[in-house]
Amino acid sequence: MNESVLQDILRFKQIIEDKYPELDQIPAYNSLCLVSLESLRFDALISDLKGLYVEMFAIQMPKKKLWNIPVCYDLSFGLDMEEFSLDKKMAIPHIIALHTAPIYTVYCIGFLPGFMYLGGLNRSLEQPRRADPRLNIPKGSVGIGGQQTGVYPQQSPGGWNIIGNSPVPLFDPSKDNPCEISVGDGIKFYPIDMAEHQLLSIQVDANIFKLKSYQTDDSSN
Repeated sequence: MNESVLQDILRFKQIIEDKYPELDQIPAYNSLCLVSLESLRFDALISDLKGLYVEMFAIQMPKKKLWNIPVCYDLSFGLDMEEFSLDKKMAIPHIIALHTAPIYTVYCIGFLPGFMYLGGLNRSLEQPRRADPRLNIPKGSVGIGGQQTGVYPQQSPGGWNIIGNSPVPLFDPSKDNPCEISVGDGIKFYPIDMAEHQLLSIQVDANIFKLKSYQTDDSSN
């Protein structure tokens, strides 16, 4: 994971969108997958893309979005929190403080629709995936796997270490844009208690909750 590489990919993605809007693009950590439903002159496309890559450094990257996501670290949600705390020899409040401190970068979205692979985890919180994955991880579970953290947007199997839960929806197939968060965006977790989690869950069910984002100035990239 390297943010300068990711910014390079996203800048290239932007210039390809302008020249080849018919191509679908899937950015990831250090790659950009191009998908076409029509036949292409492959050699000509490669040659053109190489030229575009040289030109792209004059393009100003758009400002990134920063999304604030609430997380409840109550032990009823944090299935692995006590074991995680013992293994790390850290008090749970310290783990929460370390987990909510960074602004994470979305390096990839995949595995599940809306599942964000987030880089920027404090090194002291890095933890290998569980040797025995669970068959049923609840929707909204917040986990740590290796050097990354993320949120399970749907109920699913999974092997990450679960330390909390977020009540906010990250993927909604009923919307024109099911996942508003994009690769390259920033994520900031903030802690909430059980009462706040229940209140936000009610707002989500009533369709009155809206996940907030803010534009950030990232002109250094």
